[in-house]
Amino acid sequence: MNTHFRPALTLLLALTLLCGGVYPLLVTGIGKAAFPAQAGGSLIVRDGTLRGSSLIGQPFSAPGYFWGRPSATAPMPYNAAGSSGSNQGPLNPALADAVKGRIDALHAADPGQRAPVPVDLVTASASGLDPHISPAAALYQLDRVARARGASHDALQDLAERHTERPLLGIFGEARVNVLALNLALDQAFPKH
Repeated sequence: MNTHFRPALTLLLALTLLCGGVYPLLVTGIGKAAFPAQAGGSLIVRDGTLRGSSLIGQPFSAPGYFWGRPSATAPMPYNAAGSSGSNQGPLNPALADAVKGRIDALHAADPGQRAPVPVDLVTASASGLDPHISPAAALYQLDRVARARGASHDALQDLAERHTERPLLGIFGEARVNVLALNLALDQAFPKH
């Protein structure tokens, strides 16, 4: 029995040290050296204040800001500790009611806007923390934000276009706008009155 137990224990300890200690430290070190911002959480700091992460959606509800995708996380929206979707299927009446309520809220916030509402403004992402909206969703909100900020539609459209991230290599993924980055640029270019 001892002839089998000792080698097994030695192998267990060696693999635990290698896989649980050496490998994670090596990968973390390489990550921090090669990609320091990403390894640190892709944090956005302005004027010495942490404003958020470019990877995690933030709640914006004031009319002078672009709004992100709805969040279905619990117990509150955009809860990074509780990433989850609603798990409501397309035939679920609760999902249809939630979407209708979100459309009504968008129309109430901008009664003159009668363009079709982009789907990403009324449906939550799978994680509930999506930091991006489509360029169409940003354009849909331009008039409301321009009125609230006292800015021109064209100036805000230019700002939104400058913050549109293109597909990787022109083919991988979709064009998208990071809501936090856009709103921080909005605060800088058009301070609230």
